[in-house]
Amino acid sequence: MQMVSTLADLRAARLALPGTAGLIPTMGYLHEGHISLARRARAECDSVIASIFVNPAQFAPNEDLAKYPRNLERDLQLLESAGVDLVWTPTPEGMYPPGFSTWVEVEGLTRPLEGAARPGHFRGVTTVVTKLFSAVQPERAYFGQKDAQQAAVIRKMVRDLDFPIEIIVGPTVREADGLAMSSRNAYLNAEERKAATVLFNALSAAQQAYQHGERDGDVLRGILRHVIDLQPLARMQYVSAADYDTLEELQTLTGKTLLSMAVFIGQTRLIDNFVLG
Repeated sequence: MQMVSTLADLRAARLALPGTAGLIPTMGYLHEGHISLARRARAECDSVIASIFVNPAQFAPNEDLAKYPRNLERDLQLLESAGVDLVWTPTPEGMYPPGFSTWVEVEGLTRPLEGAARPGHFRGVTTVVTKLFSAVQPERAYFGQKDAQQAAVIRKMVRDLDFPIEIIVGPTVREADGLAMSSRNAYLNAEERKAATVLFNALSAAQQAYQHGERDGDVLRGILRHVIDLQPLARMQYVSAADYDTLEELQTLTGKTLLSMAVFIGQTRLIDNFVLG
């Protein structure tokens, strides 16, 4: 496995890779969710490229950029074991040089949910992903379902800007007790770790109601809130039962629906979602 940091070295290494290329964009501190995407890319592509970049443009000033967990040595070992051919680790100065002033924004899909809770977040995501796509020029790019809105926004961006890239979304990988794997889980102490299962439990309760015939969006959102409120360490930021494609909140569920939420467990913000229908 080869590792490069500069754009020039990346382009030279990319030219030497054979056939179709799959890209796994990451912010590092990898877990089984990331590695499952790398394994899938290995099975589906001739060459596999991963990026590791904690993107400052998608963090607000009051968010956790400085303390975001990092362990490059471990990340590289995991990627190599998954069969990745090339890892790009750009620097913030390389990605956003002095005078940088060009941004990519997707309207509409970025307004609700994470967009409302984290203003400016998606502008940072879509800009950095555009730069990754431009530099790597993959045929396929792999993202996780846990970040469902991000995946929807990137699919929309790829369609609108005519990127010749297939966006593949892998299923959320979970711990044995249902907690969605996330780099931010490292922030949780033992008590908070136990409490964090409330996200999965709330989604499961709403899913069970749906499977028993409940189609009222307000009722399903109420179930999510009720389960979260029962956990003393949990503080809900939002819950949602929205159209899977438009992310508009639904009064009546008639098709594919995204149940999603953002919840603080102590000081740690976690997100999760289920897809219904």
